[in-house]
Amino acid sequence: MWQEERVEETEVLMAELEGLEFGKSDFVLLDEVNMEDFMGNLKLRFEKGRIYTFIGEVVVSVNPYKQMDIYGKEAIDAYRGRELYENPPHLYAVADAAYKAMKRRAKDTCIVISGESGAGKTEASKYIMQYIAAITNPSQRAEVESVKNVLLKSNCVLEAFGNAKTNRNDNSSRFGKYMDINFNFNGDPTGGHINNYLLEKSRVVQQQDGERNFHSFYQLLRGGSEEMLRTLHLENDPANYVYTRQGAGSATSNNDRSSHKAVLSALNVIGFTAEEIESIYRILGTILILGNLQFETDSECVQVVAPEAVGHIAELTTTESDSVAKSLLFRTVATGGGEVIEKGHTEKEACIGRDAFAKALYERLFGWIVGRINAVIEVKDYNPVLHGKNTVIGVLDIYGFEIFDNNSFEQFCINYCNEKLQQLFIELILCQEQNEYQREGITWQHVEYFNNQIIVDLVEQPHKGIISVLDEACLTVGKVTDTVCLESMDAKLRQHPHYTSRKINPSDKTMEFHRDFRIRHYAGDVTYSVEGFLDKNKDPLFQDFKRLMYNSSNPVLKEMWPDGQLGITEVTKRPLTAATLFKNSIVALVDKLGCKEPYYVRCIKPNEMKSPVLFDDARCQHQVAYLGLLENVRVRRAGFAYRQPYARFLQRYKMTCEYTWPNHLMETDRQAVEAIVTQHCFQDDVAYGHTKLFVRTPRSLFTLEQERAALIPILVLFLQKVWRGALARMRCRRMHAIYAIMRCYKRFKVKAHFWEVERRFASVRNMADYGKSVEWPMPPAALAEFHTITQQLHRRWRARQIVKNIPPSDMAEVRAKVAALGVLAGERKEWGCCRPWERDYLANVRDCPQSSSNFVRVSKELREKDSFNQVLFSGICRKITGLSVTAGSDQMVALHTSSQDDVLFYIQRGEFCPNQDRVGELLGTLSDHFTRVRNTPLSVKVCCSSVKLHMRGKPKSVTVETKDGQTNADFRKSRDGFTLLIPSN
Repeated sequence: MWQEERVEETEVLMAELEGLEFGKSDFVLLDEVNMEDFMGNLKLRFEKGRIYTFIGEVVVSVNPYKQMDIYGKEAIDAYRGRELYENPPHLYAVADAAYKAMKRRAKDTCIVISGESGAGKTEASKYIMQYIAAITNPSQRAEVESVKNVLLKSNCVLEAFGNAKTNRNDNSSRFGKYMDINFNFNGDPTGGHINNYLLEKSRVVQQQDGERNFHSFYQLLRGGSEEMLRTLHLENDPANYVYTRQGAGSATSNNDRSSHKAVLSALNVIGFTAEEIESIYRILGTILILGNLQFETDSECVQVVAPEAVGHIAELTTTESDSVAKSLLFRTVATGGGEVIEKGHTEKEACIGRDAFAKALYERLFGWIVGRINAVIEVKDYNPVLHGKNTVIGVLDIYGFEIFDNNSFEQFCINYCNEKLQQLFIELILCQEQNEYQREGITWQHVEYFNNQIIVDLVEQPHKGIISVLDEACLTVGKVTDTVCLESMDAKLRQHPHYTSRKINPSDKTMEFHRDFRIRHYAGDVTYSVEGFLDKNKDPLFQDFKRLMYNSSNPVLKEMWPDGQLGITEVTKRPLTAATLFKNSIVALVDKLGCKEPYYVRCIKPNEMKSPVLFDDARCQHQVAYLGLLENVRVRRAGFAYRQPYARFLQRYKMTCEYTWPNHLMETDRQAVEAIVTQHCFQDDVAYGHTKLFVRTPRSLFTLEQERAALIPILVLFLQKVWRGALARMRCRRMHAIYAIMRCYKRFKVKAHFWEVERRFASVRNMADYGKSVEWPMPPAALAEFHTITQQLHRRWRARQIVKNIPPSDMAEVRAKVAALGVLAGERKEWGCCRPWERDYLANVRDCPQSSSNFVRVSKELREKDSFNQVLFSGICRKITGLSVTAGSDQMVALHTSSQDDVLFYIQRGEFCPNQDRVGELLGTLSDHFTRVRNTPLSVKVCCSSVKLHMRGKPKSVTVETKDGQTNADFRKSRDGFTLLIPSN
């Protein structure tokens, strides 16, 4: 009864999102779980344009075969951060669910996209990648945008070189691709890694009717420029080349010309250099020219029909023409005795070798391109301690189940891969889930399902499986044919319920004797033609071609063929077969997927006509049956949407209950979880296991998430408050400690400075220079001012000690020199401080022998008349209309007047002392006199260039020039005033 109420409640919720005229948005909501109702709902939704439907967290996708306007920015915004059932079913919903699970629980997730060829897997993977790129990196960091751009652009390149038109699909993946996207703790992509599986390289040399070779060949031939094609010795018609002739006339929805431009742009964005891009297309050109090579027998020797093509191949691969021809026509063989001989090919052997070489060239080119992309997008300089946990979302886009008219080795491997993936789906969705219910003691009605492990064992079981039989046949010495291998398979597998052949069942005329065998796959019976199985499994390629490519001057080619460095006698170990290598890679892939939380997109092909309106009921029902979707609905309908260990559930939701926050006091975590459930009234929607809580509907979980989301900001604020308080207290204690240490250290530094000063200056009284030569220690910052005062005190004390020994008669000269030193302030280099200052030079007979007597007489008369005490300074000067002061080594001085009628004069040097500088003496004497007698300082200005003054109120400028041939200093008028010309010596 409760189950019906739950279904009705969820049905109402879904009805709000999509009207009931579109059917049920989730197959779990079907009234009856049977094939008829399932198919009716699927068909109704397809016809109404609803191509996506949920089975819980599994998305069922039907290929619409038309462009649909449901993938724009508005759709992305609608699904970002929302729960699965809040919006109509969509690829974006499952992509967001995988992203949220990865980000919330720091758990690796993966999205497995499965379905048969043409069901829309590749398009689904591209939309998922676009969605993840759109919702990440909101801060638009450049490095993250670069990673996203490369991840998206890689799809374009891999499709060009790995996809082809088949009869079922215009853009069929002919290789398997699994991409891991790495995310940092912020949920932004930091890199990725691409694994490729089993490129269908046989398509390079041969395609079925109506199919094409890989897109890259047609894009080059139809989209390449004339210059590029001319350089590659190609023409722009695919019909001119054997390898592309089959698909040249096939209609396709892809535009090869525009696709070629997009691929070139993508290669540049990813980071391929111009030389690498050129090498890629050189290899494509080489393959096309190889396909046109023909051989003929001439005198029992095989020759190339058109030798100029060999030269073109040599040019494109940067090898020697002779070496190319030799590799095509001969095979180097090592005998048992170590002797090396050359064995000529027959025409058939030469053709086989040519095709094998072409296939190997393309396969290694594709592998190199994938490796080059991985080198660009791989996570670099990752440190878990610094960058946090690195989580991963894996996206698997791998070829779907294939049943053709002629099924060969490639279809066998592809269908085996699909068996493994289906087995993983059964293991995780149907088997493990039901086993967990039993293990946890949950009441459960077991749902029956087909476990295809028996088919997987048929293919891969050691010593008994088909791959083991193929490998054994390849390793057997002697001529073992495909027919002999088939007989060996019949003998070992005749009792297996999923294997048969014409020999085992002679009445089945749909198979041929000695050619066909049939496997009952989960998706249907497939008849395989054993012809070519052994050659494709052995994957033969003569060592001569490997050495030829390794010896190429092109570094890209050389890098692709590292095994070519081995000599013919060094190749001893037989390589693993193609089937074994593929099996190992698929087993590793399944292991990788098994350790992640899986999300599924199950793709369905509605018809074989690629029609947007046709729904083939029988075809779709067959796919629904072999995909196990009905069983999936039953398990999901009867099961639980969510399960979590008690401790983890409690850790996430304990803040929503008063009895569990911040920590509960109950005996067990289960009792605490029960308290949370009871408080939210979810008792009827949960079941308690031994170690886990099981929740039936997503709505209960969503209610908890909503309440948790509302409480998180409150808790964050509380934690911030507590933490900020703790930080403040820590900071306060730290500051107290810092200040205490600083105080002690400062006291120590002060005392240490005093001790050092005392030590250095202890005996300065007995020094000749009274401590002038003693270097002062660097003071601490606190004593900077005190240090300056102490130095001044020492200088004054030292000056006092020196002055005490000067006779009183010399004190006037000392005072004058001190005054001159003060007023010049160190701006004049020469000022006569090292000589005695005589002051009255006009009265000195030695200095002025002709005028001294006359000056003495005149000064005596003035003294008697004006009663002045003494002459402060006298010297010969040439008086003009004004005076000024200079700052050079000349003797020009300016005296300014308050009436702006200044005096400019030049002190003439004495005849016997021509190099004496008397300006300092004049300034010192006047300054000392002004300070002592007039009790006012003398204002002195030292000019570095011209001297500015006023004459009769008008501004003048006086400059000083040195002139050759000038005997005496003299003034000359200039445009701005005057120029003092002084002798050059």
